[in-house]
Amino acid sequence: MSSVSETTTERIPAAERREQILAAASRVFGERGYAGATTDQIARAAGISQPYVVRMFGTKENLFLEVLDRAQIKLAVAFRAVIAEFPPVDGVPPEGVGARLGAAYVDLIEDRGILLSLMQGFISGHDPVIGPRARVGFLATYRILRDEAGFSPEYVRGFLADGMLMNTLLALQLPDAIDDDPATREILACAFQSKLDLVIDVTAAQKEDA
Repeated sequence: MSSVSETTTERIPAAERREQILAAASRVFGERGYAGATTDQIARAAGISQPYVVRMFGTKENLFLEVLDRAQIKLAVAFRAVIAEFPPVDGVPPEGVGARLGAAYVDLIEDRGILLSLMQGFISGHDPVIGPRARVGFLATYRILRDEAGFSPEYVRGFLADGMLMNTLLALQLPDAIDDDPATREILACAFQSKLDLVIDVTAAQKEDA
């Protein structure tokens, strides 16, 4: 990268620069997985040099942990915003709040890579460093839905299962192949419901950007 580009990067405030790298890393990790992604690919996606990424985050492992934390924080913020608007009454969640939480989850697809980087964290549960962090985040989400939203453990189980199905469909890139097989459209419509058009539009735009 040219010295002009590097100087321009240096002028960006530290917090903004960090978010720029984390957003790029979220996309790369989400698409390529932890093992398949490299700091060089992330640097190119962020428009900066690879040594700069290493200086800021140290190792690829540290960078992935921060990507995972970022995703889990954004998920918690999205859920708590819905719960604040529709809090439980006498410990009982109001009607329709589950659907609103589900819609908030799908809306995170607009922040490219978040849902898939979460999934990459979950499937790295065997890793001695990533696994514990992923488990803490997953259980934090469970507790938000159980304790703050007021859902029963059984309801939370179904809610999280639906979320994992959405992640799987995105990982398979089925929205890009929605017209290839009637069964594809059927399962996508069942999973994303009223948000299906958003998912198709966002994934199509992200594919063009890539």
